[in-house]
Amino acid sequence: MIKTHPTSDIQTNAIGDNTKIWQFCVILPNTKIGDNCNICSHVYIENNVLIGSNVTIKNGALIYEGVIIEDNVFIGPNVTFTNDINPRSRNISFQLKKTIIKKGASIGANSTILAGIEIGEYAMIGAGSVLTKNVGTQELWYGNPAKFRGYVCKCGKSCDESLICEKCKRKSYK
Repeated sequence: MIKTHPTSDIQTNAIGDNTKIWQFCVILPNTKIGDNCNICSHVYIENNVLIGSNVTIKNGALIYEGVIIEDNVFIGPNVTFTNDINPRSRNISFQLKKTIIKKGASIGANSTILAGIEIGEYAMIGAGSVLTKNVGTQELWYGNPAKFRGYVCKCGKSCDESLICEKCKRKSYK
């Protein structure tokens, strides 16, 4: 069962079971959303976006055409994705740049993700970051422009390059 708020404009039928879509969202056609997702209020999702299962998209996020979000990803409030590296109004030479967010990654509030970026599995992007480069598996990046700052465990806590987590005591994979 899908729960959608009556104030949202949902133009796709490709929404998985147990997904919740809250107030004032706009989801355009040809978008696919997996099972057990939570899409909070005021989210805009453009055409041809793929969203996996168990994804949380917080309030005010803007997700444009060409973005692929894999399973178990967290998108913080007001995160903005781009899909054009040379934006101009009515750009006749527009070339779509795909952006991929891999399984388990987290993107902090108010971050901007430039077109054509890949964020690795279980990576973490700190709040307010402007991401201009690809991010590897379990890497921690933050700042403007975002820079590599270390590693994170699958549980989200910082760890060193050995990937042994002080909190959960497990060695993560890389």
